[in-house]
Amino acid sequence: MKQLLGIAAVVAASLAVVPAASADERTCRGALGAVTVDNLRVPEGATCTLTGTSIKGTLKVEKGATLTASGIRLVGNVQAENAKSVTVKAGSRVGGSVQVKQGGGATVRDSTIAGDIQFDENRSALTARANRVGGSIQVVKNTGGVTITANRVDGNLQCKENRPAPKGSGNVVNGNKEDQCARL
Repeated sequence: MKQLLGIAAVVAASLAVVPAASADERTCRGALGAVTVDNLRVPEGATCTLTGTSIKGTLKVEKGATLTASGIRLVGNVQAENAKSVTVKAGSRVGGSVQVKQGGGATVRDSTIAGDIQFDENRSALTARANRVGGSIQVVKNTGGVTITANRVDGNLQCKENRPAPKGSGNVVNGNKEDQCARL
């Protein structure tokens, strides 16, 4: 009996020091359909098309990469820095924010974003159209033109230092419409 208790104690101790499993990251080059992944990364220069994909974590779009996502379910954020192009559309649901910074163009349309839509210092055309946004839409220092139309925004619509100034209409904003977006 003592020997069995000793073995049980060793097994219990060894289980206690096993590190917790971390979320796996999957790389997307090409296309993914209706599968579920933990985290997803579109690597530098790659193109990724997602259709009906579920992502339990974060979706990262790297330098020069292109993402087209339709009908996705994402628990975390879309994070794109220096990306060529980012499109989130067709009934997609993002549990966090869509952050597109210092890249090319982006379109977010016909989707539900629980957090914010952030377009910062991008060089090509940007569009936010017909979205339900739980946070704010923040558009700062973009140079390719911005169109913001028919969004329902729980937070604020904030636009400043964009050249040219953003255009659009029909946005319902529960917070404030500020600076360049005061009339949108």
